[in-house]
Amino acid sequence: MKIVHVAEAFAGGIVMFVKSLVENMPDDEHIIVHGERAHVTRFTEIRKQFARTNARFVRWHSAQRSIRLSKDFAAFFELYKVLKRLKKQHQIDAVHLHSSKSGFIGRMVCKVLGINNVIYTPNGAPFLVGTSKMSNFLYKQLERLGNGFGGQVVCCSPSEQEEYEKVGIQAITINNGITFERFNGLDLEPSSKKFCIVTSGRIINQKNPALFNSIAQYFQEFKQFEFIWIGDGPERALLSSSNITITGWMPGDEVARIISSANVYLSTANFEGLPYAVLEALALRKPVLLTDSVGNRDLVKSCLNGDLFKHHSEAIVKLLQYFNNTSMLNIMGEFSAVHGKESFNVNHTFTRYRNLYKGNSDHIKNDKYLKPALVNA
Repeated sequence: MKIVHVAEAFAGGIVMFVKSLVENMPDDEHIIVHGERAHVTRFTEIRKQFARTNARFVRWHSAQRSIRLSKDFAAFFELYKVLKRLKKQHQIDAVHLHSSKSGFIGRMVCKVLGINNVIYTPNGAPFLVGTSKMSNFLYKQLERLGNGFGGQVVCCSPSEQEEYEKVGIQAITINNGITFERFNGLDLEPSSKKFCIVTSGRIINQKNPALFNSIAQYFQEFKQFEFIWIGDGPERALLSSSNITITGWMPGDEVARIISSANVYLSTANFEGLPYAVLEALALRKPVLLTDSVGNRDLVKSCLNGDLFKHHSEAIVKLLQYFNNTSMLNIMGEFSAVHGKESFNVNHTFTRYRNLYKGNSDHIKNDKYLKPALVNA
């Protein structure tokens, strides 16, 4: 098959997602039409990750994140030319759109060109992003409008699917997945003398660094505690508590080493699609303490492998309980690994996407692993 991936926001988790699909479908051809967010990761660095894969790249120069009509019209016509050429060359069996901007423009272009086998994966509902009710309302209307152009909406977590169905958009769920076996052989025991709480990701509003800082501040006088944020970003100044270490961006193996040496993985995100960083924490047998938000709540199973919280005070109480009962953390970590392997294995993910690329959405809807996510569908 020939699969065209369209990604305006070709950085962060979307790169991991597309790379996973490419690597696990080695017999298919993948054409990646992409924008660039150089302030996050330059494309020259991203391309190195695909060096030994069956992917080729087409630059989408006009693509940009913010809504600006002149730029968006330019992005529409540029993408139209690219997909029209690929269609004429019989290079398209399926088009997979990644993120909201690609989803909106891409579905319009496919509608005009008569390309019917279209999949749209939001990777985080855009109408949960805004800082105001007005902006979220606008994004909801844009998602509804985009849905009218066709294509199958595929959410990466059941809670994300629920949010789409609340606004009247039918969707299915295919969980994100990772290769759990690649973490075999790592020393998974905490190595620090201090009780270490870790998180990983860009330091941006969506990850709520202010909440992370508020939790850490409570423990400033407790020398037994330390907090680590793996990553960097424009809002790093919000992480001002003296017991927080910001590592900056690091290679994947080093990230895994730091997480494996911690006691607890903490996420303060306002919302997620289904975060790869938390999936890796599950694979590394870490208890997880996560905000009760879209995407996060799918990763905690009956409080066996961690807990959800709504307010910083709840997180503080849980961390104190973990600290005073460290023997329970190993058991919770084992539950994390079991839950992860059962529900978020990459083999399940790419098999279901491949069925979608073949045009077999009914097979996905009847998948036994997805029935809980489709109760309200």
